[in-house]
Amino acid sequence: MKVEILPALTDNYMYLLIDQDTREAAIVDPVQPQKVLDAVKKHGVKLTTVLTTHHHWDHAGGNEKLVKMEPGLHVYGGDSRVGALTQRVSHLTALKVGSLSVKCLSTPCHTSGHICYYVTKPNSSEPPAVFTGDTLFVGGCGQFFEGTAEQMHTNLTQILGTLPEDTKVFCGHECTVRNLKFALKVEPENEVVKEKLLWAKGGACAEVHGQDRACGGAEGAALPEGQLQEAQGETQPPGRAGLRLGALRALPGEEVTEWHPRGARAPSWLCPARIHPQLGPGFCL
Repeated sequence: MKVEILPALTDNYMYLLIDQDTREAAIVDPVQPQKVLDAVKKHGVKLTTVLTTHHHWDHAGGNEKLVKMEPGLHVYGGDSRVGALTQRVSHLTALKVGSLSVKCLSTPCHTSGHICYYVTKPNSSEPPAVFTGDTLFVGGCGQFFEGTAEQMHTNLTQILGTLPEDTKVFCGHECTVRNLKFALKVEPENEVVKEKLLWAKGGACAEVHGQDRACGGAEGAALPEGQLQEAQGETQPPGRAGLRLGALRALPGEEVTEWHPRGARAPSWLCPARIHPQLGPGFCL
């Protein structure tokens, strides 16, 4: 399995997924079709599949143009709003890209039809990969446009958080530094966040994207009970500590999204990425 990282627009990532045995390939979120086809030509592979994480323009906006440029593509997604869709998938739908197995993981919240794609190579020691779109970022999660806090919590802890520890994560946007700067404003004494921010700004992992999830984890980053409420400037009902989302407002000069719930400890792997000069929204620890 080979993954070619294709930066797009200002802070998006497209991914060319290649089965090296059959030379068949899939593209994840091809918002810039010509760039995709240039990469296909460079690698000498046959593009057969489009894996769309969700219907938003910056992810699915290139689908219709791509299928015109490259007829016969299979276009998958979890939402009828996905452009050029040939098959709507749901949770645990199984697909193939050459010899690679692709499992669709329904992660509704950012959009109601959001899908993450978990890819493995059967009978191989290669680590699996997961393409998380706008559900999971580095140090963050996507905005809750069409879902609830409970849904995102389930997505991160029960769907993505239960994948094998060696799974490599490929997210839809680069927003690492902004996420961690915001985290540091909320928890200025958190040494884990400080260390991760230094890493993100140019440490040894800064040029690695899709590395093992265990690198530079966020263990120990959960807020003590009451501290999140204080940062929000309000009090939560008893028993809801760490589950209050959406109330945390932007600090001066910052754009932030809903807060990631902490009813369960976030996995240590919520952080691999390559640093891109443009930063997008989304935050969690």
